Amino acid sequence: MTVARTSNAGTDPRQNQGDAPSARPPRKSFSWTWVGVVPFFLFAFMFLFLPSASIFVRSFESVDHTFTFQNILDIFQKSDIRNAYKLSLQISLVTAIGGAFFGFLLAYAVTIGGLPKFVRNFMLTFSGVASNFAGVPLAFAFVATMGNAGLVTRIIEGLTGIDIHSSGFTIYNFWGLSIVYMYFQFPLMVLVMAPALDGLRREWREACENLGGNSYHYWRYVALPILAPTLLGTAILLFGNSFGAYATAYAFTGSFLNLVSIVIGAQIQGDVLYNPGLGNAMALGMIVIMSLVMLVYVWMQRRAARWIK
Repeated sequence: MTVARTSNAGTDPRQNQGDAPSARPPRKSFSWTWVGVVPFFLFAFMFLFLPSASIFVRSFESVDHTFTFQNILDIFQKSDIRNAYKLSLQISLVTAIGGAFFGFLLAYAVTIGGLPKFVRNFMLTFSGVASNFAGVPLAFAFVATMGNAGLVTRIIEGLTGIDIHSSGFTIYNFWGLSIVYMYFQFPLMVLVMAPALDGLRREWREACENLGGNSYHYWRYVALPILAPTLLGTAILLFGNSFGAYATAYAFTGSFLNLVSIVIGAQIQGDVLYNPGLGNAMALGMIVIMSLVMLVYVWMQRRAARWIK
């Protein structure tokens, strides 16, 4: 009897290498998707990082172009500069709180408040336009409407026969500028809060009602804790939005209000207060404050993002 014997001696070892992992990892091909973000990084480098670095360097430069720490010390030592920061922070705080409160009510009304759908579409479209309407056009609109010779002012005087400005009424003060800032603070709040309010699920309210809760319990223990990061983050965003405003304040009040952005312009433009180094030092202080504000805002938004998904 002949026994057939099989042998692997003549088998090519390369035949069984198809299932074995490759000793050399595959080479990754170059991804051309990075080309799309190159313009953004170039823009950010040229118009954000380079100016910020220039402000930092020039903050330590005196009028005669020598190195000095006096500009940084003047921010804390000079009372007029401290008052400028204080006034800017006060206006930013007032407009942030007011814009967050009334903007939230407006966002609630147009999202889950039961208003017709066309009102929601109109308000969201208007908010997108109004949140970017600032600067000289916004200041001129309020001056032409509520200024000394404004349209509304003349109508009131014509109907009542009372000169409201003779009693000391003016819009060129703290509260007048705050009202102007509110014009673009409200819409910005609506744009940010509308998606957050839409993210509140109906199941959460139904679960609260099944457990015996009412509307108060729902908003106190469910909705507001979920919306709190977005509310606080947006209020911080409104604070930074008004703190860095310059064109609107300068065109509206001129030198009536001693805001830090206006003082910086006076230091750099070359008038009696000409000191570019001090102006750059004050701008550096604003950058530090704005950076802290944005860091807190990003942290708040990350906490809120998990509930909006």
